[in-house]
Amino acid sequence: MRIGVLGPLQVAGAEIGGARVRALFVRLALDPGRVVTADRLIDDLWPGEPPAHPAAALQSLVSRARRQAPGLISSHPAGYLLDVPPGEVDASAFEHLVRAGDPRGALALWRGPALADAAGLAFAAAPAARLEELRLTALAAAITADLTTESASEGSRGGRDGGPGVVAELEELVAAHPLREPFHALLMRALVARGRRGEALEVFARIRADLADELGVDPGPELRAAHMAALRDPAPAPRGNLPARLTGFVGRAGDVARLHALLGGRDERLVTLVGPGGVGKTRLALEAARGLDVPDGVWLVELASATGVRAAVESVLRTTDVVRALRGTSPLIVLDNCEHVVEEAATVARWLLSEVAGLRVLATSREPLDIPGEVLHPVPPLPEAAELFLARAAAARPGLEVSAADAERVCRELDGIPLAIELAAARLRTMPVSVLVRQLGDRLAFRGGGTSEPRHRTLRDVIDWSWNLLSAPERELLRGLTVFSGGATYEAVAEVCGGDPDDLASLVDKSLVSVSGERYSMLATIRQYAAADLPALRQAHARYYTRLAETADPLLRTGEQLAWLEALDAEQDNLDAALRHSDDPLRLILPRFWPWIMRGRRREMSERAAAVLRRVGDVPPPGRELAHGLCRVLTGGEPTPAVLDSDHPAALNFWAMSGAQRPPADVVELAEDVVERLRDSPDLWTRSAALLVGGIVRFEYGTVAGARDLLGPALDGFRRTGDRWGQWACLYWLSLVAENRGDFAAALALAEEPGRLAAEPPWLDAPFGPMTFLLRLGQLKARAGDHEGAAATLAEAWRSALRAEDAATQARVLHARAELARRTGDRSAAARLLDRALTLDDGDGPAQFRAFMQVELARVAEPGPPLRTALELMETCGDRTARATVLEGVAEHLPPRPAAELLGAARALRGVADSADPAVVALDGRCRSALGPDAFHEALTSGSALPDPERHALSLLG
Repeated sequence: MRIGVLGPLQVAGAEIGGARVRALFVRLALDPGRVVTADRLIDDLWPGEPPAHPAAALQSLVSRARRQAPGLISSHPAGYLLDVPPGEVDASAFEHLVRAGDPRGALALWRGPALADAAGLAFAAAPAARLEELRLTALAAAITADLTTESASEGSRGGRDGGPGVVAELEELVAAHPLREPFHALLMRALVARGRRGEALEVFARIRADLADELGVDPGPELRAAHMAALRDPAPAPRGNLPARLTGFVGRAGDVARLHALLGGRDERLVTLVGPGGVGKTRLALEAARGLDVPDGVWLVELASATGVRAAVESVLRTTDVVRALRGTSPLIVLDNCEHVVEEAATVARWLLSEVAGLRVLATSREPLDIPGEVLHPVPPLPEAAELFLARAAAARPGLEVSAADAERVCRELDGIPLAIELAAARLRTMPVSVLVRQLGDRLAFRGGGTSEPRHRTLRDVIDWSWNLLSAPERELLRGLTVFSGGATYEAVAEVCGGDPDDLASLVDKSLVSVSGERYSMLATIRQYAAADLPALRQAHARYYTRLAETADPLLRTGEQLAWLEALDAEQDNLDAALRHSDDPLRLILPRFWPWIMRGRRREMSERAAAVLRRVGDVPPPGRELAHGLCRVLTGGEPTPAVLDSDHPAALNFWAMSGAQRPPADVVELAEDVVERLRDSPDLWTRSAALLVGGIVRFEYGTVAGARDLLGPALDGFRRTGDRWGQWACLYWLSLVAENRGDFAAALALAEEPGRLAAEPPWLDAPFGPMTFLLRLGQLKARAGDHEGAAATLAEAWRSALRAEDAATQARVLHARAELARRTGDRSAAARLLDRALTLDDGDGPAQFRAFMQVELARVAEPGPPLRTALELMETCGDRTARATVLEGVAEHLPPRPAAELLGAARALRGVADSADPAVVALDGRCRSALGPDAFHEALTSGSALPDPERHALSLLG
C-alpha cells in the first residue's frame, strides 16, 4: 500500500511533517483518483476558520505536501486529486476485501484508529465511523468462520487458539460493545459448542436486559436463534448429505428468498430450477437448501453420472425401500442435473411425491420435468456477475487490481454465466487482465482445473452436454437462429428459418433459447457455439428486415409513429446485422435514415452510411441514387440532384446533416428553396416538414423573427397527421422563438405542452421527446425565478437522463442544474455540477452547448479562460441566438462601455430590441446607469454594427 490511513498516516515510505499536511493527505485519500474541489478542501481543512486568502493557503499547503511526497498529488482546474489507484489506499482496499467476503485479509490491513491524523476534523467523522463499523463487521465474519471450522490449534487470524481463545476474544468484544448483538450471539454459540450452555444462557439474559433498559427493544433474530440453540438438548448430527461450501456464495438473494418461500409453504412440493448449463443451478439449489429448516434432513442426489435415477436415490438414502424409509417424515431431496435422464427423473419424482406426503423435491435441470404440481424457477445469468468475478480474481491472484470497467466487460462478454466467470477468473493466475480481455472471443476454450467434472472443464463441454441431447431438426434450427442479433419475433424466425414450431418450443424448454414477451433470444455463448456459415439464411434475414424497415417508414409519419418506433428499437441489432450482410445495403439504409434522425442518432447514422459507401463505391447502382446521395451528404459530400429534388424525410433534413460544414447563407438559401418547392405539396406531412425545416433555419441562421411564420403552420400540420415527433419539434423551436422575443409566459406554455402529450404513453424518447422538454422547462422556470419548480423539474430530468445512460444528456442536465444553483446563490455547488458536466462531455457535442457550459463556468470561477474558449467555439458557429447568448455572458465580465457594445451585438443577432433573461436585463440597467442614456445608446449602436463581434470580444479579454 502506498497510502495508509487505517492508523497513523503512511505515505509511500515518506515521513510527513505538519498536522495540516497530514490531514490533507487523509482528505485526498478518502477519494483516491478523484478530484476534490478547492472549495471542499478549504472547508474541510480549515473548518469554521478559513485563512485570509484561502486559495493561496491551500496552494501553499499542497506545495508542502508535494515536497515531502513528490508525484502523489495532481492538480485539476477544479481542485486536486491523490493520483493513485484506489487499491493502493489501504482504506479502499479494506472496504473492497470486506465486501468481497475476505474479512481476514481486510483485518490484516488495520493498524489502529482509522483517519487518526484527521481526528477532530468534521470531514473525517463519518468515514472513520463507517470504517470502524466495517471493521466490526469483518471481525464478526472472521470469528463466524472460525467457529464454523473450529480450528483447534492454529487460528487464521494471528495464530489465535480456536478453542478457549475464541471465547476470551468474544468476551472482550462484548465488554467493549455491550449492545452489539452479533458479538453476543457469537459468544453464545462458542460457549454452547464447548458445553457451557449455562453461561450462554446468562449472556442472553444479560443482553436482553441491557437492550430493554438502554434501547427499549427485544433481542433480534440472530440472538433469539442463539438462545434457542442454547436451550435445545444436545442432538445427533443433522440428517442429510449436503456438502460444505468450498467458496463463498455471491448474489441471488432474491432467488434464494423465492425458493425458501416456495419450499417452506404448504402447496408447492416440487420446484425445478431451469436454465442453461453453467448458470449456477446447482449452487443456487444447495444454497437454498442450506437455509431451510428441514427437520428430517436434506439429501443431495447427483445425477450427472448416474445411469438410473431410482438407483441413485436408493444409494444416497442407503435403502432399497425408499418409500418405507421416508414415510412419516418431511425431508427435502435435491435431484441435481436431471436433463439427460429427464423422463426417469420425472417418473421417480412423481412416484415419491405421491407416496410420501411430507416430501419436497428441489430439482435442477436444463428442461422441466413436466409433471403435475411442478413449479419452475428460471435461473438467469448472475446479476452480481462483476462481484463474483472480482471475488474469484482476488482468490486466484491476491493483490491483483481489476478495474470495475474490466470486470463489467468480462462479465458482459461471458453473458453473466457463473461457470464462465469462474473459468475466466482462474486464468488470471497466469495472465494480466488485458490479455484475458483479448481472449474473450475464444471463451468456449476456457478450461477449468483438473478436478472439475468433465462436463464443466470448458464452456464447450457445458454446451456439448445440451447439444448431444438435441434432435437433428433442433440442431438445424438452433444454428439458424444464430443469424439473428438481439433476438427475434416468432414471425421473423418462421419466415427466415422455417422449421417446426415444436422444435422452437423444445429449444426453449431445454434452456438453449429463451422467450421474453414476444421475442426469442439466446445467450452469446450459445450463439457462438452454434454459429455456422449460412449465406442463404443471412440473405433471407436481410430481406425480412429490409421489408420490415420499408413497411415502417411511411407509418413513422402518422399516428402509429410511436408503436413502429418501438418495434424498430426492438429490432435495432437485427437491422444493423442485416445492413452489414445485405446484398442490397442501399435499399435497407434508406428507410432507416428517418428513425435515426428522430432518435437523434446522427453519429451512428453517419458511421453506417460511410460503411455502406465503402461497400458499394462512388457510383450509385440504378434505382439507388437517393440513398447513395444521402450517404454522401452524411460523409461530408455535396448534395446530389437526387437529394435536392427529393421530398423524402431524410432529404428534407439533409441541411441538418451537413449544416455545420456549410456557410450560414448557403444553409438559409437551401432551406428557403425547400419551403418554396414543397409549400404546395399534396402530402400534408411533407408540407409540414418543409415548414419546420425553414423555421429552424431561419431561427438559427437567418431572420429570427420570421421563424414563427413557418413553425406555427408546421405545428398545425403535424397535429393533423398525428406525428408526435413533429409536434414536439415545432413546440420546442416555438418556445425558443418566444423566449428570444422576451415572451416568457408563451415560452413556458409551449414548453409545458409536450408534457401533456408525454402523459399518453408510449412516449417518444428522442431529442424532441419529454427529456428535452423537462430540461427546457426547468431552465425557463429558473430564469423566471421559480426556483422551487425548476429544481423539481430538473430532478425529474436527471432521473430520466440516468435511465437513458447517455453521457451527453446527463451533461446537459448537470449544466441546467448548475445554472439553477448559481441563480440561487450556491456558487460552489454550481462549480461542482459544471465540473461533472465537463467530465461527461467528450468534446464532440454541439459547439453551442460546449460554449454555454464555458459561459456558466465563468460565472462561478476564474472567468478569463472559459470565456475565451466559449468565444472561440462561436467564431465558426452560424447559430445567431447561441452567439448572442455567449456575447451576453461575456459582457457580464466587462466594464460598462465594452459590455454595452457586446449587448448591442447580441441584440442585432437576436433580431429583437431587448433580452428576456433577467441577468441580461440587469446588466443592461447597470450599463445605462454608468454611461448615461446617450453614451449607452451610442455603444449599443456601435456594437450592433460589429462585423465579427466574437473576435472583438476576444480582443477585449486580452
